[in-house]
Amino acid sequence: MSFMQTLADAWQRHDSLVCVGLDPELGKLPAQLKGRPDAVFEFCAAIVDATADLACAFKPQIAHFAALRAEDTLERLIAHIHDKHPGIPVILDAKRGDIGSTAQHYASEAFERFGADAVTLNPYMGRDSIAPFLERADKGVILLCRTSNPGGADFQALDCGGAPLYLRVAETVAREWNGNGNCALVCGATWPEELGQVRARVGDMPLLVPGIGAQGGDVAAVLRHGLTADRTGLMINSSRGILYAGQGEDFATSARAAALELRDMINQLRR
Repeated sequence: MSFMQTLADAWQRHDSLVCVGLDPELGKLPAQLKGRPDAVFEFCAAIVDATADLACAFKPQIAHFAALRAEDTLERLIAHIHDKHPGIPVILDAKRGDIGSTAQHYASEAFERFGADAVTLNPYMGRDSIAPFLERADKGVILLCRTSNPGGADFQALDCGGAPLYLRVAETVAREWNGNGNCALVCGATWPEELGQVRARVGDMPLLVPGIGAQGGDVAAVLRHGLTADRTGLMINSSRGILYAGQGEDFATSARAAALELRDMINQLRR
């Protein structure tokens, strides 16, 4: 199935809008894994296996692996997800965006090398920098729109003919770039009213929502402003709050408990 079909199926089958972020840091790994030669894979795979039935997607962050010279681990981890938990889409959080010839290689990196179902991209350089991804109708193209970080407003909030830049991005993606129906947008939980403005312009397009947990995003506000008519449409990401919920030998059990708590809170609020 395509990314969009797989995502919609996971929303329903797991009754979940939770996206589990996979951002490994060596200093935060449980003590029993530190120093082990395959510690990053063991940690991430255990988190995946413990939370797979509670998630609508997994989102590994490529820099967390690349900084550890662990790109091969990322390849194996995504293969593990597809093999052991088929039907859960994997979003490669890479935020790529470059000229067309380079973008072709970035698309191959995301989809052929790593086997991701979707990838996050930066639309700043325009359509030709995104075209190699848009052409892959079976893959998800998730474009930065209104990000959760405080500095996002430096450019995203600039006035562009009576509307902020992030709304121009949302409108352009929805009207002009989404011909294959494979686009989504990143909208941070820290700006729920602005997320709502984006939702009003893009209809049922999925939104990837970072900023829950450590960044202080309000789940209730995100749901109030971002849900679609069928009470889905969101991939609400939690990384640190799930990954590092426990530091002992039961770290995977603790991660599961945190994911379950978030899923159930979201479901209670969206009913």
